[in-house]
Amino acid sequence: MTDETTPAPRPDVHRPDTPAPRSLPPLGNPAQRATLDQCVKCTICETACPVMAVTPLFPGPKFVGPQAERFRGGPSVDQGVDYCSSCGLCTLACPQGVRIAELNSIARATMKAEQGMPVRDRLITQTTLMGKAMTPVAPLANAVLGNKAARVVMEKVVGVHRDAPMPTASPQTLHGWLAKRPAPTRPAPRGPLVFFHGCAGGYFEVEAATHAIEVLEHLGYEVIVPKQGCCGLAQQSNGLFTEAAASVKRLVAQLRSAGRDLTIVSTAGSCTGMLKHEAHEILGVADADLADVGARIRELSEFLWELHEAGDLPVEQFGRLELTVPYHAPCQVKSQGMGTPASDVLRLIPGLTVVDSGVPCCGIAGTYGLKKEKYEIAQAVGQPLFDLVRATNPDLAVCDTETCRWQIEKSSGARTVHPITLVHAALGLGTLDIG
Repeated sequence: MTDETTPAPRPDVHRPDTPAPRSLPPLGNPAQRATLDQCVKCTICETACPVMAVTPLFPGPKFVGPQAERFRGGPSVDQGVDYCSSCGLCTLACPQGVRIAELNSIARATMKAEQGMPVRDRLITQTTLMGKAMTPVAPLANAVLGNKAARVVMEKVVGVHRDAPMPTASPQTLHGWLAKRPAPTRPAPRGPLVFFHGCAGGYFEVEAATHAIEVLEHLGYEVIVPKQGCCGLAQQSNGLFTEAAASVKRLVAQLRSAGRDLTIVSTAGSCTGMLKHEAHEILGVADADLADVGARIRELSEFLWELHEAGDLPVEQFGRLELTVPYHAPCQVKSQGMGTPASDVLRLIPGLTVVDSGVPCCGIAGTYGLKKEKYEIAQAVGQPLFDLVRATNPDLAVCDTETCRWQIEKSSGARTVHPITLVHAALGLGTLDIG
């Protein structure tokens, strides 16, 4: 764990007797800076910050956000902003509407553009490439990532911590499963919708994606799964704004190709947030490039809860699941301002007791907790959650987003599944494997 006596970094404020910083083209959405003057220095954002609570290396969202932003010219004026995990809880908590997390993300990207991007931060954003490379050699890839000696070498050479959770490669991609399975024979009276699986659903957590498709078809939908790439979220969170903007624009075009008036449903909760608001609010991607897709996309549990509220979810078909499970709502789902639809849907299943974690963050924050210098911070942030999972059900936990599931599973020992896996089992479409 970080030495608690280490002083927090101080901003390197530019003074008249020092050389002016190199001028950089503006990055991100400049509209976020307009929220600065709404900050009243109430520190509510600091009480909500999970990182500031466990390490002095992060001076806090107010300090590196609206307070430091007033001193920024071209590059960022402080190094502490790199310890922001981009969880977004500060923005969510701010009563004045200051876009703190967005300001911090833009400042970090500017800092890296000025000082240089670590090779590690470029490599860990290549999620689609990683999936394509690992799938054909899945047993070997998984063996290497599970090998302690190989992970030590990876830590020393690349900078990914030896104990950080890694994705498990699937021997079959989602599109491979779609190509080999028999054509659906069930009628689709509710018509077509588009399924967005994200990189993890396409390559690493194919089971969650197949469960989603089977549930949606059971409910009477024709599920269209167009070819699709990465949303660019990992690139954005690592400061690669140009690359992230290009990725999200390509993805939007791919999703539009399936129909411009169809609902889009996704098991990738964090990627859904990228399309709904982050690409515009952080990257500055024009509304015209995103608006129709952002308005049409629904996180899967959000979609199912909307069906329930409309009286269109056949809850009478749910079988009993005599289980108690801990449920963790990820930061990037909470940041979408839709409540906790997953726990609401799960509570419709007879016999199932859902215990909401109430923990702000699991610590992983996408790629944040993978990094050698941030791993211990991520573990400290997530420790209350890991303890709760072990106390509630040491065998099974539930969470909406991929990297959060990997973090919970690795650090608590409990198998951690997408909520749709429980819905899939309750509808009798498969058995629930807890072992």
